[in-house]
Amino acid sequence: MYIQQFLAYLEKNKKLSPNTLAAYRRDMQRFASYLELAGLPPAEQADKPTLVAYVLSMQKEGRANATIVRNVVTLRSFYAYLMRMGAIAEDPSEGLTPPKAQKTMPGILTPEEVERLLEQPDPTTVKGERDRAMLELLYATGIRVSELIALQLSDLNFEMGFVRCGERERIIPIGRTCVAALQQYIQGARQQLIAGRDDGTLFVNMYGRPLTRQGFWKIVKQYAAMADIAGDITPHTLRHSFAAHLLQNGADMKSIQSMMGHMDISSTQIYAQVVNSHLRDVYQKAHPRA
Repeated sequence: MYIQQFLAYLEKNKKLSPNTLAAYRRDMQRFASYLELAGLPPAEQADKPTLVAYVLSMQKEGRANATIVRNVVTLRSFYAYLMRMGAIAEDPSEGLTPPKAQKTMPGILTPEEVERLLEQPDPTTVKGERDRAMLELLYATGIRVSELIALQLSDLNFEMGFVRCGERERIIPIGRTCVAALQQYIQGARQQLIAGRDDGTLFVNMYGRPLTRQGFWKIVKQYAAMADIAGDITPHTLRHSFAAHLLQNGADMKSIQSMMGHMDISSTQIYAQVVNSHLRDVYQKAHPRA
């Protein structure tokens, strides 16, 4: 009962994205299932040892550190809500410490691999024209998939050359190549796909409905295979490549942080490590006395 009330409270009172709300729901459902399978009291009656045991169980299952951290944050929010409601007298999540999330080096593409990827969609077809516009925009801006599929026509400003996106609204420049691909898609393929049913969504699927995250992931993987790019290429790979290539070409860290929408600059600084690592590899391979 309290879990459903908590989720309803978040949906009504917090300005959270659908993806964030879905994550809260998954986290609470996972915790509730754990308690039920273990024959323990419901979430509102859980004590601190139970929460500690739950965190340890996720570690033993091999859950990613970031997933465990997010679950701990969800539990803290849940028990803070119960405290405000007067449903519990003590907060069992107080002092609950998640494992320290390890920052892994993001995979990036070379500029040549990006070029090959962007050349794969066939702009003479409706699907190819749409896909080229999406890939060009993703690499031109480094926006997240959730932001890409949520874009509205009104978020584009071709005259000034920028796109507006994100929960915490930010403005990102777009270049001539990206603008040309978007204009061609909007005037051509998009008109055919929406067939008069226009709700303002920028990118739609082949049935004229808003594109899904899963749909776009499949598109990226399809073209990565066609471009013969090794490794697990995802939309986030293009986001990482956008940041790393900007840094390689002299962009300052604060500007990249702003365009990426990072709250903490430490999230942006990891790209400096990627670039430095790449430069070391180049040096080792190219310098005659390396």
